[in-house]
Amino acid sequence: MKLTFWGAAQEVTGSKHVVTVGGTNYLLDCGLGQGHKSPELERKNREFLIPPNQIKEIIVSHAHIDHTGLLPYFVKNGFAGEIHATAATRDLCSAMLMDSAHIQELDFTYAGRHDIEEEKQFGEPLYTVNDIPATMDRFVSYNYRHPHHIDDQVTVDFFDAGHVLGSAIVSLYVHENGTNRQLLFTGDLGRKNLPILRDPTYIDKADYVIIESTYGNRRHDPVPNMMTDVEKAVNDAFARQGKIIIPAFSLERTQEVIYLLHTLRDQNRIPDIPIFVDSPLSMNITQVFKMHPESYDQETFLTFLQHQDNPFGFGRLKFVTSTDESKGLNGREGTCIIISSSGMCEAGRIRHHIANNIEDPRNIILIIGYQAEGTLGRHLVEKAQRVRIFRVEHEVKAEVRVLNSFSAHADKDDILEWLSHVQGVKKVFLVHGEPSQMEPLKASIEKELGIADVYMPMRGESFEL
Repeated sequence: MKLTFWGAAQEVTGSKHVVTVGGTNYLLDCGLGQGHKSPELERKNREFLIPPNQIKEIIVSHAHIDHTGLLPYFVKNGFAGEIHATAATRDLCSAMLMDSAHIQELDFTYAGRHDIEEEKQFGEPLYTVNDIPATMDRFVSYNYRHPHHIDDQVTVDFFDAGHVLGSAIVSLYVHENGTNRQLLFTGDLGRKNLPILRDPTYIDKADYVIIESTYGNRRHDPVPNMMTDVEKAVNDAFARQGKIIIPAFSLERTQEVIYLLHTLRDQNRIPDIPIFVDSPLSMNITQVFKMHPESYDQETFLTFLQHQDNPFGFGRLKFVTSTDESKGLNGREGTCIIISSSGMCEAGRIRHHIANNIEDPRNIILIIGYQAEGTLGRHLVEKAQRVRIFRVEHEVKAEVRVLNSFSAHADKDDILEWLSHVQGVKKVFLVHGEPSQMEPLKASIEKELGIADVYMPMRGESFEL
């Protein structure tokens, strides 16, 4: 068995890892590299280290675009196998991949219409909406803890990762040359006690582990702080008649915020103010959430089923769909909450809302998710005094408030605790992290867990197991 690391190798995007067994290639995740557009990022997204027609099967950990966003590109370029995922991941991908294609088409059209040379250099979209049906036809979906024999060499099983709806820890049971070995791939590992979802599943043994390290050198604020932090931000903005602008990923983070706002309003801890979710994708994904109560934790499950109460919608919440409705929010007076994507402020309607509200000191921009290097969101987190949006410079007068309690990624303590339950580990591979997070985590795994072989693979690096 051989591992080749194709993406999310010493960076937090573009997850792709090749498992080669008996000369046959299986791909773990097929992620799009995300972040600020650059020739280097574009090259990584378009370049094949292994031709798609030489990959037999793709196994997907969860629906985030940095783990699934190149699936249509691979199908378009010759991948003819099956895509294995949980049922919720399949349903989410239907909406998210269509949205990804639509955004690429819009960006390409916009660059041509406005003659933006730095945008036009990236060429045509990787894929279009016409490529999505063929991709979805390749999905095969399973429940958690339901082993499936892909072929005589590989059996796949999914365990709840607690990261987003349908997210999975992938377990591969590999039979090669009369030997059986188990490889675990965490995808993105979640945290305990998050709203809505169940906690990550502990796995009792494995030979090899590929584990994420996004926050390998950080401890998150406690989960209960989510509620109090949001409560304070809303009440502070209300006191000065400002708006709360929340960049949020359409998958999971938007639903978490809606759920918390719903709870706070029910408890009369925030005023009765309008809440707008300005993201057609978020509306579609929220519908998928309603279809998959099997992934909820017990509290959400009981609220949803026993009390017949929709935890993702209430009286003051409005989903905004049309462009005209979205533009109308910019001239709205008084306090309101606007939740919009993308979560890193690099695409979608959130850029318009930030551009129109960033110079008003009454407003609060609430950052609740990871911000990659070079993105508008990262500039705001790093307290930039001026930012450039749509080629126009804006002075940052609004308050930028960062909530570290919201992360859906395991932190250092979570990772070490989860890994401590896995017995018999021979090698650990750290992926999906920047070196500043990976290096201290590597040292901690070696010292605290006594695992000697811990690697931080580079893109294109291979390991014989």
